[in-house]
Amino acid sequence: MTTTSTTTYATTIDAIRDAARRIAPHAIRTPVVRCSAISERAGHPLRFKCENFQKVGAFKFRGACNAVFKLSDELARRGVVTHSSGNHAQALALAAKLRGIPAHIVMPRNAPSVKREAVEGYGGIVYPCEPTVADREATADRVVAETGGTLIPPYNHPDVIAGQGTIALEFLEECPDLGAIIVPIGGGGMISGVALAAKAVKPSIAIIAAEPANADDAARSKRAGSIQPIAAATTIADGLRTSLGSLTFPVVRDLVDEVVTVSEDEIVAAMRLVFERAKLVIEPSAAVGVAVALSRRSKAISALQQGTPVGIVLCGGNVDLDALPWSVTPPSGAAAPR
Repeated sequence: MTTTSTTTYATTIDAIRDAARRIAPHAIRTPVVRCSAISERAGHPLRFKCENFQKVGAFKFRGACNAVFKLSDELARRGVVTHSSGNHAQALALAAKLRGIPAHIVMPRNAPSVKREAVEGYGGIVYPCEPTVADREATADRVVAETGGTLIPPYNHPDVIAGQGTIALEFLEECPDLGAIIVPIGGGGMISGVALAAKAVKPSIAIIAAEPANADDAARSKRAGSIQPIAAATTIADGLRTSLGSLTFPVVRDLVDEVVTVSEDEIVAAMRLVFERAKLVIEPSAAVGVAVALSRRSKAISALQQGTPVGIVLCGGNVDLDALPWSVTPPSGAAAPR
């Protein structure tokens, strides 16, 4: 735990460095790339940390891998449990496979079949449940009771947060001159780890949360000084529809310099721009960070000296290429473009 005079946080810089050593044999040290065309539009040199190249196509593997490999042999033999329909489900299944232990994954019945197949492809045992938070949690509790497995939630867990913090260690090692890092925010596990690590390594750095306006619980929570859950999120950035947790909110409250929200149109435009100019496949959640940079609404970035590089975490690249958000369905009878 990191402790200030008033607050104890979920993890520490030492735990994050331990996590980096623990996951090094398994996780990819993702590249940092540049794109002058996008930087010119943003008004600052941008550095993109490509977690879309991470195993399972998303940063989630870091936290899941750290949590799985930190378990004692006795606990590990019983397996791990989670409830998720997204990248964490795949990440935990793969991490468990690498350690040779069972992964019990509770998934809503309406989860895309491609996601269920991916989890099963990594050796995960899928338990269908109704698509409600209550039934997901109840089913996961039942699976824990039946298997004795360890519950590893997607973001509100110290070892998961520590694993995500390794992003910042790599980023600042390669780009020590960064003046700010923009991080997409949903449940807050990634930005919590990044903020704790980055502020420990470089206290002057600004940490900016990038959030869809249609799922703005982090912005409202930071203003209110308490968690403000979102009732329903309609954003295209499906990975950012989750509200902050008890372990992530204090970090967002204290160490995140600002939360900047962007519209759905801005997210789609940023995603398309990255595809076209940077030649990178990113998911909508990753495009939210780019949209914030392009919006020029960040006060923290505006305060930086001209020419100071700004980092953006491209958190994932799992996108349905048959349903790109700028695709247009041709009129009835018309031929689809080839």
